Amino acid sequence: MGIRTVDRSVLSLIGNTPLVKIRLLEDRFPELQVYAKAEWFNPGGSVKDRAALSMIEDAERRGALDRGRIIIDSTSGNTGVAYALIGAARGYRVRLVMPANVSAERKALVEAFGAEAVFTDPLEGSDGAIRTVREMVAADPDRYFYPDQYSNPANPRAHYLGTGREILEQTGGRVTHFVAGLGTTGTFCGTARRLKEHDPSIRCVAVQPEEAFHGLEGLKHLPSSIVPRIWDPSLADEIMWAPTEAAYDLARRLARTEGLLVGHSCGAALWAIEQLAPRIGRGLVVTIFPDSGDRYLSSGLYRPRGAR
Repeated sequence: MGIRTVDRSVLSLIGNTPLVKIRLLEDRFPELQVYAKAEWFNPGGSVKDRAALSMIEDAERRGALDRGRIIIDSTSGNTGVAYALIGAARGYRVRLVMPANVSAERKALVEAFGAEAVFTDPLEGSDGAIRTVREMVAADPDRYFYPDQYSNPANPRAHYLGTGREILEQTGGRVTHFVAGLGTTGTFCGTARRLKEHDPSIRCVAVQPEEAFHGLEGLKHLPSSIVPRIWDPSLADEIMWAPTEAAYDLARRLARTEGLLVGHSCGAALWAIEQLAPRIGRGLVVTIFPDSGDRYLSSGLYRPRGAR
């Protein structure tokens, strides 16, 4: 019997991630169901596979990308890994501009897929990487294809067509609340737009770090940052401001009580849900877990408080 080909490409594995039930709050709020989209099931290990593929395919359709151009963008890590994976699968060169303090695991993953990394001042964060990539593209525009994940409508479109639709299908349309962190804002905006089209009463809550200098890698404190053009604040019924240490504590608790090893921003989403729970009482909350904690082990996320 021959081997049956199930998937034509690794890229066909992007999307359709499972919902995982979160039991952390069950004892205190038994009538509140909490589920998380386990986005580390994407082949690049994060939710950013969705947006990266959407932007690359959009550029191919428009004729803005061919193999004579280098894909270049700024990234805090996960989108860079996604670009690198897609570049390797599709035969494109990839150059990534990242703050030098992104986790060692993300740097290693980018290198493993054959992408080139340009590192910027960690004190300037993601904004420093954005400014640097814009300067590089302006100096040699014919050399690069610049998706610009912070401005590209194909980023939220990936979640409007994918993540939001999947949540409605997986919950049978019973979702009452949606909670997600803000980075590029594409995940939140695209998903919230789709959910609200289905049912305007679905309450969509966006989560940001409470301070400009924070340890929640992948999230942006918008008041002190270059605000993404794709950000649509009208989609957020509420914005919550997550503290770093409390988010870390919840991520560690989840690993030790439910066997779910998740990243910094997942802890921030859990913190927001914990704050919302007394007000909600009963309902079905869905959040996004953008990635797994295995790419943050070197960062100290899973070392006890005071040991980092």
